[in-house]
Amino acid sequence: MEAQLDPMKDDLPLMANTNYMLVKHYILDLDVDFQSKVIEGIIVLFFETGSRYRKTSSTGKEGCRSQFDETCKIRASGPYHVPVTKVSACSSKTEYNDFAICGKGEEDISDKNGNHSNEEQASGISSSKDCCDIENHGKKDFLLVLDCCDLSVLKVEEVDVAAVSGIEKFTRSAKLTDDSKELENLRNQIVHELVTLPADRWKEQLYYFTCCSQAPSCGELLFTTDTWSLEIRKSGIKTPTDFPHAIRIWYKTKPEGRSITWTTDQSGKPCVYTMGSPINNRALFPCQEPPVALSTWQASVRTAAGFVVLMSGENSAEPVQLREGILSWYYYVTMPMPASTFTIAVGCWQEVKQQSFATAIQTNIEFSLPSSQVDFRWHEGICGHVEYPCRFQNPAARLQAVIPYRVFAPYCLVERCKEHLLQLIPQCLSAAYTTLGTHPFSRLDVLIVPSNFSSLGMASPHIIFLSQSVLPGGGHLCGTRLCHEIAHAWFGLAIGACDWTEEWLSEGFATFLEDIFWAKAQQQLSHDEVKAQQELKALLRWRRLRDEVQNSEEELQILRPKKESTGESSESGASVVRHGLKAEKIFMQVHYLKGYFLLRSLARTTGEASYLASLRKFVHKFHGQLVLSQDFLCMLLEDIPEQKESGLTVESIFQNWLDTSGIPKLLPDQLVLLLESLLEEKTLCPRILQSLEKTYQLREQDAEVRHRWCELVVKQKYVPGYGDVEKFLREDQAMGVYLYGELMVNEDAKQQELAHKCFATARDHMDVSSAKVVAEMLF
Repeated sequence: MEAQLDPMKDDLPLMANTNYMLVKHYILDLDVDFQSKVIEGIIVLFFETGSRYRKTSSTGKEGCRSQFDETCKIRASGPYHVPVTKVSACSSKTEYNDFAICGKGEEDISDKNGNHSNEEQASGISSSKDCCDIENHGKKDFLLVLDCCDLSVLKVEEVDVAAVSGIEKFTRSAKLTDDSKELENLRNQIVHELVTLPADRWKEQLYYFTCCSQAPSCGELLFTTDTWSLEIRKSGIKTPTDFPHAIRIWYKTKPEGRSITWTTDQSGKPCVYTMGSPINNRALFPCQEPPVALSTWQASVRTAAGFVVLMSGENSAEPVQLREGILSWYYYVTMPMPASTFTIAVGCWQEVKQQSFATAIQTNIEFSLPSSQVDFRWHEGICGHVEYPCRFQNPAARLQAVIPYRVFAPYCLVERCKEHLLQLIPQCLSAAYTTLGTHPFSRLDVLIVPSNFSSLGMASPHIIFLSQSVLPGGGHLCGTRLCHEIAHAWFGLAIGACDWTEEWLSEGFATFLEDIFWAKAQQQLSHDEVKAQQELKALLRWRRLRDEVQNSEEELQILRPKKESTGESSESGASVVRHGLKAEKIFMQVHYLKGYFLLRSLARTTGEASYLASLRKFVHKFHGQLVLSQDFLCMLLEDIPEQKESGLTVESIFQNWLDTSGIPKLLPDQLVLLLESLLEEKTLCPRILQSLEKTYQLREQDAEVRHRWCELVVKQKYVPGYGDVEKFLREDQAMGVYLYGELMVNEDAKQQELAHKCFATARDHMDVSSAKVVAEMLF
């Protein structure tokens, strides 16, 4: 690990040197074995040279080499696996519309049970050897570093993409020579041309990715693993530009691997799924974890008949029988996404069916768009992301209020899913579309996951996991959670955080939009009912946030813990996620709730209609990209001048909301709203009232706030606050008249005594009309 990272015990290291080499596409070819609880197979990675090297190489390669040398110096030495054999993969004869990766054939090194032989590895491990061997006149080999944990890596090899039939179209010169250096450059050139194909050639691109993944090996590569990474090098290669840009890794997972869970579903059937681990997917396949490594992928997964493979993929995969008892499932994604969003679930899932997709649309959904949204949604602008087949540029997709969806569950929960979930999905999808516009993803699977799932829901591209806990008790919890996860399609997936420590950009937005979506999905609610529902939810969230702030470490309450250095990484691209492995952080709600209250505060200042219009503009501008907090805040303040005029700045939001622990200081109107919400509560304990006054310094606030505070004191008979009531009645006579009535109506001796005392003191100085009204209340 690089010295400057200095991770603490609970930090998650992101080891991949993405500034030197950046993965653009993965192809996975895997077998799932429930008996051994192992997923085994190969992964092929296609790279581009990273931004840091491209930038420095223009001034000379030596400077960049010195950076590699420094990286090498601070890595611990370890044994390297030395190549001893060459292995050829099967060749491809598929057409563009058939991308299925072929199964392991006669040329595979697997034994009859599909398990890879490790004999050549056992004989090929050298004695302890520095991972940056000094060769070639003292210059060190370049190291490719991937994030990897809890995996058994069996072999790493360079892929001879130049051997693929028809690949000549991706070379500047069709003439191939035997010169090894020229062949190496040609292979990397082919990969570059392939990963940069225009979006309208995506089928051809996937076809050739598949062909290349099955091309022969042109030599094994040296590799070693440590706790958090897989390090790969090729002897004599000094720079990322010359390093192989297509590599194949043979590996298998471990039963105890932390990226996936092997368990049984509610019907007692075996299953395995990615459950949102703090270490993400590095124990499922070697990858580049930093968010900047946006990539596409293809995956073929083989398993025993009777099992269903669900995955984050654009297609609704149908199984293909390879041989008796074995099925293969194929998925692909053409929108570049972080590897952490890859999701898989293999089990004996049953599809829940009630009516056709078309019927569901006709019977459950009304498609009326507010006129204020139409002009914006139909606007055709140039997208700001890297090129891919974007739905925001597809006229048909822009009109699709409800994307195709499927529901899967263990057999014993199928009927329960029919009660509410099936009907709620199209309603919630339509509500989301009405609010934000074009759905970023083309379809949706919803899976009820096993009972050991530690959350109520989790969203990934094209698939949502829901806990069985959302099913009983009517549709409210199921609907609100579904709305929350659907919101992640825009915030968290289509728009990702550039720095994982800014979780609020995902969870805060999803929590805020959950209420908006759910109000629209319930179609029959009046405006007052919607407002009442949302105010009650805000109160419950405030109490939950208050309790969490009081009972958690301050450093875990900060939404932007890296402050000015947010989004920065080391020279190589490696970084750490502060507290990413801290167990209690997984269950904390502060990023959800504090982020929600920030967004709610901004919405109340500008008005909901203007605010939602700004959100739609933000989505249109930044979909398919990674953002920082300031990207959203700057656009909002520029888009809504009223915010700037009120003195609100990005810096003040950082200071009050994102860079500090605890509950932010609220504006007077927000405090009034909070206190009015609390006035609806029947009882509040003295400790809560004491904390409330201390947290918000209510005695120092303006008269509107202090008036609500006094009302709360009177209603709750909070004796320590009686002095505040007395002072208010004495100094704020213009607003205190009705407090006398509240002191009397409770029929509490102390409060009535306080009312008479205050009136006797102030009567001679009061307005005649006010004095008469108060006297009628008291006597």
